[in-house]
Amino acid sequence: MNKRMFVAACTIGVLTLTACGGGGGGSDSANGEVTLKLVAADYGDKASNSSTAYWNDVAKRFTAANPKIKVDVQVINWNDIDAQVKTMIQSGNVPDVLQTGGYADKVADDLLYKAEDVLSESTRANLVDSFAKAGEVDGTQYGIPFVASARALFYNKTLFAKAGVAEAPKSWDDIRAAAEKIKTKAPGITPYALPLGPEEAQGESLIWELGNGGGYTDAKGGYTLDSKANIEAFSWLRTNIVEPGLTYANPATTDRKTAFADFAAGKTAMLNGHPSLIQMSKDGKVDYGVAPIPGKNGALASTLGVADWMMAFKDGGHKEEVKKFLDFAYSKENTLKFDETYNLMPVTEDTLKEMTANGKHKDLEPFFSLLPKAVFYPLGDTTWDAVSAEIKKSGGTAVNDPAKVLGELQKKAEAAVADQ
Repeated sequence: MNKRMFVAACTIGVLTLTACGGGGGGSDSANGEVTLKLVAADYGDKASNSSTAYWNDVAKRFTAANPKIKVDVQVINWNDIDAQVKTMIQSGNVPDVLQTGGYADKVADDLLYKAEDVLSESTRANLVDSFAKAGEVDGTQYGIPFVASARALFYNKTLFAKAGVAEAPKSWDDIRAAAEKIKTKAPGITPYALPLGPEEAQGESLIWELGNGGGYTDAKGGYTLDSKANIEAFSWLRTNIVEPGLTYANPATTDRKTAFADFAAGKTAMLNGHPSLIQMSKDGKVDYGVAPIPGKNGALASTLGVADWMMAFKDGGHKEEVKKFLDFAYSKENTLKFDETYNLMPVTEDTLKEMTANGKHKDLEPFFSLLPKAVFYPLGDTTWDAVSAEIKKSGGTAVNDPAKVLGELQKKAEAAVADQ
């Protein structure tokens, strides 16, 4: 399998489990107890719905069923988790269990167990096949999908009606036209929320690049960050959205979290969002609509699928204990609760069947219909985590100087490939 493959399936929020070393988990030789260290990303938008409560509950119930295995839970926000995990690894304080956005760089450093080593046969068989394949490097699965998500255009129906916009935009020109009307008819509203800040610049950037036939890699897996199509996409944004004042004053410093909160508060009229924005919109009493992502010449048949991953580190040697924990974490009771709490989509067959049959997830149907043609980051590329980190840091500034910024990122990507 090509290391730089694009994976088409669906957006995945995933958990990574890693074997503890150094200052991480350990065992008590006197009584045979083992403590696993779980580090997980926070999917909550505020303290009241932080993922900490979910994982503490899972850990408590797991230990009740397995008294000799305790779980130390640490939940870290998305802005900081990559850097903190890197520090943990460098200092020898390696987690046993990690949930974050990428796994391939850890595979390159030979840090991870194979999925078959830390999942029972029944748990592996329960993973949706296309998602499991998304966790492969050279044909071997290391990354374990945990939850899924996809992207679509959210729009405020009330603001659209006030501005005389009859339907959801299908093309970039439609976005601009709608935004211009909203700016005139609804003063004080941000017509289009463009979050290109470091929280997830790599996601918003790729959505727009896909809309112009671009992307992060070519058919052979080589990086194409400064392709003509990508430069044109950012140039269009600068000329048609940023300079006319149809979005935030500084989109390169605006994070997705801010954009989502503004939409849920009725302060912005449209943006690219994922399913967690559904409940936020309902809580804010926003009459919202969901539509396919607009492309340069019309609505896209594809969407961005974003994968987060579960992985298990070899450092602590707790393979059997990690396996027990992962099998527990992937039970339908737990995966269904997480998916429903954060409006994410499942990657296990039993939970998928439950969610599509219980009639409680009508709001997710537009996302389910987009998933089969979703495009993923080059997750199997062992340099992707490093390249993604660079895009997060400076990629959003491409909206100010497309050719220069994307050219610099391309050089960094090529250097990462040369150094591997």
